[in-house]
Amino acid sequence: MQKLVFEDAWDRTIAQKDREEIERIFQEAVAHLDTGVTFTTIRIAVNHKNERLVTAIIHNRTERTLIFENTPLDIWVGDNRLAEHKFTYPTLQVPPKTSMPWTFIFPETIEVPTDQATLILKKEK
Repeated sequence: MQKLVFEDAWDRTIAQKDREEIERIFQEAVAHLDTGVTFTTIRIAVNHKNERLVTAIIHNRTERTLIFENTPLDIWVGDNRLAEHKFTYPTLQVPPKTSMPWTFIFPETIEVPTDQATLILKKEK
């Protein structure tokens, strides 16, 4: 059974309203999750450096702990890849059968609307 957990810093600092929104989104998504690693995008914001802050729920539906070490992620809208970036987060570990919210910072400038964007874990070739 898939469970939702919050990384320690998130758990201590997240606003109750945001926690409830993430819990609601998780409950809506969990019944429709594919196997493997998938993402449910919560929001995309822009910071003062014009970077894209993609907040998503990471769903690890595998039997192994997911570790982000030079892990490539893409932002997609439909069939259009908007950005790609490799992420290393030494403290981010998503256990098997666990979902966890996280914010990924993409340095690329994206010029098209991203309200329907999704994150995809890029498979290394």
